[in-house]
Parts: sequence; C-alpha cells; structure tokens
Amino acid sequence: CEPCSEFFQATNHAELTFRKMETYLQHKQLCDVLLIAGDHRIPAHRLVLSSVSDYFAAMFTNDVLEAKQEEIKMEGVDPEALRSLVHFAYTGVLELKEETIESLLAAACLLQLSQVIQVCCGFLMKQLHPSNCLGIRSFADAQGCLDLLNVAHCYTTEHFLEVIQNQEFLLLPTAEIVKLLSSDDINVPDEETIFQALMMWVRYDVQSRQQDLGLLLAFIRLPLLPPQLLADLENNKMFSDDLECQKLLMEAMKYHLLPERRPMFQSPRTKPRKSTVGALYAVGGMDASKGSTTIEKYDLRTNTWIQVGNMNGRRLQFGVAVIDNKLYVVGGRDGLKTSNMAECYNPVSKVWSTMPPMSTHRHGLGIAVLEGPMYAVGGHDGWSYLNTVERWDPQARQWNYVASMSTPRSTVGVTALNGKLFAVGGRDGSSCLRSMECFDPHTNKWSMCAPMAKRRGGVGVATYNSFLYAVGGHDAPASTHCSRLSDCVERYDPKTDVWTTVASLSVPRDAVGVGLLGDRLYAVGGYDGQSYLGTVESYDAQNNEWAEVCRPITMHTMV
Repeated sequence: CEPCSEFFQATNHAELTFRKMETYLQHKQLCDVLLIAGDHRIPAHRLVLSSVSDYFAAMFTNDVLEAKQEEIKMEGVDPEALRSLVHFAYTGVLELKEETIESLLAAACLLQLSQVIQVCCGFLMKQLHPSNCLGIRSFADAQGCLDLLNVAHCYTTEHFLEVIQNQEFLLLPTAEIVKLLSSDDINVPDEETIFQALMMWVRYDVQSRQQDLGLLLAFIRLPLLPPQLLADLENNKMFSDDLECQKLLMEAMKYHLLPERRPMFQSPRTKPRKSTVGALYAVGGMDASKGSTTIEKYDLRTNTWIQVGNMNGRRLQFGVAVIDNKLYVVGGRDGLKTSNMAECYNPVSKVWSTMPPMSTHRHGLGIAVLEGPMYAVGGHDGWSYLNTVERWDPQARQWNYVASMSTPRSTVGVTALNGKLFAVGGRDGSSCLRSMECFDPHTNKWSMCAPMAKRRGGVGVATYNSFLYAVGGHDAPASTHCSRLSDCVERYDPKTDVWTTVASLSVPRDAVGVGLLGDRLYAVGGYDGQSYLGTVESYDAQNNEWAEVCRPITMHTMV
C-alpha cells in the first residue's frame, strides 16, 4: 500500500516564534550583539535585526568588522528611537508621538526600515500646519523622504498666506527662500504678495540678508508688479545702492513703459504664477444629450476642472463675455427658437440675473468686450445671416446699434486687440469666409484686413502678446453637410497686417472655445467630425507647440 503523508501549517507560527524571541530578549538570553547609542546599551539578536533591517542585514552578513563585533557603536542615532525600533523588530508594535516622530523617522531611514519610514511619513503628513510645514519639508528633504517632501511642499504652497505669518518663515535660510520664490505653484492673489513676503523676511535680519537682495529679487516677477510700486522701489536706498536690483527694476519698468515690445521682453519673470492668472470657464455647448447646461471652471494651479453652476436652460450657439468678474451669456437658440435674451451670472453668489434683451435675435454671434462696453456681432436671426452689431453699455444698461459689418457673418470669431474689434471668418450664407474686418469704436467704422489662408466657420479666436490667433473651425459650402474640419492655427500681426500659420492642433476642432490663461492659449472642446470633444490643449507660443491638459467633466463643443 502507498505510504500515508500530510502537511500541517501552523496558523500563528511566526507570531509565536517572535514572541518567544522577545522573551529571550527580555531575559537577555541568547543575545549575540549589543548596540551602543549614547548611554544606552541595547541587547539584541543579529538574526532578528537582519530579518527586518536591510542596514543590519548588510552589516551582519558581509565581511566587515561589525559582523564579528559583540558591541557596535551606533553613531548619530537617537538612543530612545533605536530602542523603540529594536522593540519593533521583535513585536511589530511602534508608538508614534509628535515630540519623538522626527528622531524615530531619522533612525528608521538610517536602518532602512521601509515600513516604519512609510508610517512615520504618514503621521507627519497628518500633523502638517502653517506653523510647522516648512520645518517638516526641510526635514523630509534632509532624510530623502520624497513623498513627505512633496506633500509638505504642496501644503506650504497651498497655505502660503498663513505660512508667512509664522516664525518658521522668518527663520528660513536663503537657499530655502529661493526654493519658495521660484515656485509657480504658490497660492497667492498677486505677485505683490510674494514681494512683500520677501521684504518681510529681509527686514527680519536686514544686516545679513540685504546682501542677498539682488539674488532673491531675480525670483520675483517684477514686471508683473504695479508700476507705482516699482517707481517707489527706485527711490528706496536698499534697492538703489544694489547694482543687480537696479538692473531688475529697469527690466520691469521697460516692460510697463514699452508694451508694444513685450513679445521681445519675455522671460521667466514675465510668466505669471498659476494662482494669479484667474480661471477659465467652459459654459454650456452641444454635447451627446443635444445641449449641456453646465458651467465648469479650470484652475491652472491644481490642473483641475470643477462644476460651479448651471445655465437656466439649454442654449446653443450663444455668446459669452466677462465684465467685472461676471459671466454674460447672450443670444443663442434653444434648439428651434433664436433668442435675443441676455443674462448675467455671478460665480461668487452663483446667482443669475436677467438683463435687457438685444434688439435682434441672434445665434452664432460673436461676443467681445472692448474698452468697457460689450459687442454682439453678426450671427443668424433664424431667417437670415446678419451683419448688424449691437453694443451693450454697462453704465446705461442698454443696447445700441453701431455700424454694420461689410459682410454678414454667423459662427464668427470676435475678439478685441489694440483698441479695435476684430470679426474673423464665419459663414455668410453661401460659404465659409477667409475675410476679417476690424471696428474702430472712435470712428464707428469697419475696415477690411488681410484675409486668412483658410476659410473658417465656427472658428475660435483669442489675442495674446499683441497677436490675434484663429483656431480650428470648418470649411464647407452652405448647401452641404460635409464639412472639412480644421486643425489649422493662424496668427495675425496687426502691425504688419500679415497672417502666419503656426503649429496645428492635435485634432481638428470645429466650434472650439479659445481663451487666454496666463501665458498660454487654451483650446477647449469642439467637434472633430465624429464626436463632441472633452479634451483641452494649450499653446506655448515661445516653443510653438500644443500640449493636452486636464479634461473638463463633460464633453461638448464650446460656444
């Protein structure tokens, strides 16, 4: 007959074994090493230490002096932390306390106890506060704990306004101040806040810190400070006596005094920090449900979209503008009926208010704000293509007609540049248009400009650095549904009246929303011929390239 055999697996074998080893430790039996830290003499078993610590494993299993020594001096380790970690090696139990956590983490890093390092970092992350985050960040950097370093740095930048009110900030060394000032992610309302924080730090120890002012001022975006403040600094002895400070102030003053040369003055100091550029709003548009009503907001600093409101109902091919930090939604159609309605949305109170209606019902109109008033340009009234233009006066709260365009234009791109209004492309009833015309509000006249290289209806337009950009759109005769969609982007220079083709979008986008946020143009949503898009891409003018960024919550064409 076959011999009988079976396997037995003890469920708590490891636990009982380690418990027995802990008993041996308590009675100092079978111990084969003595760890000496300060005045602490800590007995242990090499096998146990090696089983939990890569540091001890390397020490005891290689041909080094400590492998055979009975007593080992542990330099640079907190004695109590070492005792706690030896206890952890036998029991898996560790007490985490606010007053000893840093010495425990430092010892765990030395002994390469990855599990303990992770737990200690998690404990410190929960302790982060504006009064201690800089110290924790510096400690994490010194210990090489990258996850903790990143979390502490993000916490510091998020709560910067509170952090600078604490003693830790005033005691920072110059190298740490540089790290903060060079960050694009500091959460501040404006650049002046960061400048004033630097000056507060300098004045705390002006004798020793003034010598670093030129170095540190290079990390302040001086061209983005108010010109009045720059003028005051020129007369400040602290700045006027420092050659490097004088150079930086002159650079900033030129940026203000010569706005037409700003494209040549671009540098890291002219790039606004992410929190100071405002927000990008995506409002409604066509989607898979035949009309989105959502309002979503993009935060550049956190690279996230959040839904912040809803329109009062479905509306397509309407115009959107911003006046005094409020969103204005004008015209459009509900699927059948074209509207002349105008509404205003307050993103802070999340309240809609109704404005006086336009004189003309319009969908496919273009909207832009120029020197205060808002202009509603062209569109379609449900029967015919329009060349008429209405202007909204915010003070008088009324619409008035201004001079009409030379050409009817629906799905037209409209933007303001150099004190003039530009109407770009669109459809006139027979075809998409290459032409562009501009309106001078002081003469109440439209004049033709150089035409684009491509015909474009549904074109997105925006201005940046004294240039006008025409993005995406479609080209098709009015009699056909077979549109040729465009990924083409053209740039117009008003000084030379010349269009130049620049880098193309990653995908064709018809009915695309385009806006400026910081130092980049953003193309949001649109239609690629197959589906409504939820993708967003941004244009870097210096490198002439588009890159995809965080997607909105919903997928739709923009207004």
